[in-house]
Amino acid sequence: MGEPLGEIAIVDDDASVCRALGRLIETWSFQVRTYVSAQAFIDSLDEEGEPDCLVVDLQMPDMNGLDLQDYLRRAGCRIPTIIITAHNEPGFRRWCEAAEVSAFLLKPLNDTELMSAITTAMRHT
Repeated sequence: MGEPLGEIAIVDDDASVCRALGRLIETWSFQVRTYVSAQAFIDSLDEEGEPDCLVVDLQMPDMNGLDLQDYLRRAGCRIPTIIITAHNEPGFRRWCEAAEVSAFLLKPLNDTELMSAITTAMRHT
């Protein structure tokens, strides 16, 4: 196996989603880090640095995906972010677009759509 294509961080409060997405993304030759909370991801930044792309669940306790993206932006981190959610409530897509996320994807995720979103996000950094 060659060099990783980049590093992807996954933040989802469902550990099984983190594991499944992590395994899938690793098959595409990316290095993967997973976190079950936004705070765990934030805490990792000093030691592990910024990933090349962030895949984050919209709805999580304490700090949701948009709150995390806003926190990172205010801290000067411009990590391309893909928001994922199982809830397609009216307005969610619009809020994500206004927050300038790279992509808004609905669970269950389509593998091809996710790969396309990651490569597009990383190309625009």
